[in-house]
Formats: sequence, structure tokens, C-alpha cells
Amino acid sequence: MTKIRAGVVGVGHLGRFHAEKYKSLDGVELAGIYDIDPDRAREVGASLSVPAFADLDQLLARCQAISIATPTSAHFETANRALEQGLDVLVEKPITTTVAEAEQLLETARRNDRILQVGLLERFNPVFTETRQQLNKPRFIEVHRLSPFSFRSLDIDVILDLMIHDLDLVHELTASEITSIDAVGVPVISTQTDIANVRLHFADGAIANLTASRVSLNRERRIRLFQPDGYFSLDFGNFSATVCRRLAGSGAASLPEVSAQELSFPKSDNLLLEIEDFIDAVRHRRRPVVSGEDGLRVLKTAIQIKDAIKQQQSTWS
Repeated sequence: MTKIRAGVVGVGHLGRFHAEKYKSLDGVELAGIYDIDPDRAREVGASLSVPAFADLDQLLARCQAISIATPTSAHFETANRALEQGLDVLVEKPITTTVAEAEQLLETARRNDRILQVGLLERFNPVFTETRQQLNKPRFIEVHRLSPFSFRSLDIDVILDLMIHDLDLVHELTASEITSIDAVGVPVISTQTDIANVRLHFADGAIANLTASRVSLNRERRIRLFQPDGYFSLDFGNFSATVCRRLAGSGAASLPEVSAQELSFPKSDNLLLEIEDFIDAVRHRRRPVVSGEDGLRVLKTAIQIKDAIKQQQSTWS
């Protein structure tokens, strides 16, 4: 099997993990890395025994596929450059900072017949993948994604930093269009919105209520879904789920019985699964699990939410 030559642009906290995953995969050669901070690039390059390039184009010339884990403000320029030079691209979420930039990336990928994948990790979480077929038109979705402040990703707010993962899952579970958005958000530590609550109304009557915070004392990544035949509580952090279903009563006058099932799943390396999917899509020229179109879809919703929060904040005295 011919090895695919991969590289990583941006080897900060997350980008280093990308490089480590490529390094661990059979059928992949980590051809090199690049970072705007040359000392950081040399440090990571030395630890992985791979070249650290001082020039981005030198790295791109060595690669067939690239991960982009730069600050979000550099996603568009870097990804567009790589796509134009004939590379397949995995860009971390959010795909770009604006819808226009995302649409341009999709056009560049189509024109050059390149793979464009977006890093939305929860699509690879076994809690989601193993229960997905049981989730059928939920009528109410309640989401909590809470995290302590990390002092990373301060160029974006909590919507694009954390909530975007759950917005992507909500879109996967609801085929209906959003008809209205109610949102409130507050900056707490950074100058960006650090905690937000959003209520999405869909044309088919479904509702999703999402809370995201990056100023919490504890971590929580949980989605609760209510649908006509049951209730699901999916705990992404603990790789577990609770499934409750209504059973037929024994008689006309009896109350319905409810069954409760506790499920557990093997802990997984979701980033490794994501990168394996990317490499497989590159090798077999297929659509990745999380496509550029998916990244654009969720970015549009995230920006609508940001606009709603901005409008709400403008009313403060």
C-alpha cells in the first residue's frame, strides 16, 4: 500500500495531537509540520522526528493531505492555498469565520476535485454512532456542553468554540429548517461570549435547547433527546447512555410500563477516528463523514446565533 504523505499546519495544543495521530498510522507518512512560531515547530518536529518547515509552501509541496489546526482567522487563507495546490484538506472547526469564506473553500475544493473535511469530533464518538439508528425525529433536544476556561481559542466565542459540536449533531438529527432562534450570551473572562443559551425552533415543531459554557467548574458533554417512543440521555464524556422506552400496558386501565437500559461504550480516541476517516476518504476518493458542506451548514447556524446574541446584548443599558 502506497503511503499517503500528510502534514500539519499549526502545531499548538490540538495540532500536535494531529501530528501524533498521523505519525501512528500505517499507510501514512508524516512528511512534516509548519507553525508560525518556529521554536514551537522545531520542538514538535524534534519530538516526532519529522521536518519542521520554515515556509508553508515548502511543506505543502511535500504533502498530498494536510491538517489545518491554526487559529480560526487563518483557516480560510491556509485551506484555500492548500486546495489550490492540489492537496486534500482536513480543517479544524469552525471551517472559517464567515459564510462567504466557507462557500469559497467549497468552490475551490470542487474545482480542484479535492477532499475537504471539517473537524467535528462528536460525529465519531461511539455514544453517537452506536445510538444513531435509534434516534428517530426527536421532538425536544436538551444539550449541555460545559468546560473550565482553557485560555485557548480566544479568537472565537463559545458558539464557535464549543457549541458548534452540538449544533452539528442537532442538524444531523433534524432534517427540518430552523424557523426562529432565541439566544442569550455573556462574556465572563474573555472579551468574547463565554457562556450562551440558545433555543432553536424547527419548521416541523421540534425544539432544541443548547447551553454551552467555557467558564464552568466541571466538565459536561450531554445530550437528552425526547421522541415519541422514548427518552435518550447520551453522555459523551463518560461514554455511556440511558435509554428509556414506553411499553404497552397489560390492560386498558393500566398505566404504560417503562423500560430503562443503561449502556456503556468503549472509550475511543475520536481524533484518531476522524483522521482515519480523512485518510480513507483521501485514499478512496469518497465523501468524508463530516464534509465541507456540513461545516458550512453548521457555520451558518452558528453565525445566526451570534447575530441573535449581539442583538440581545445591544439592548443592555
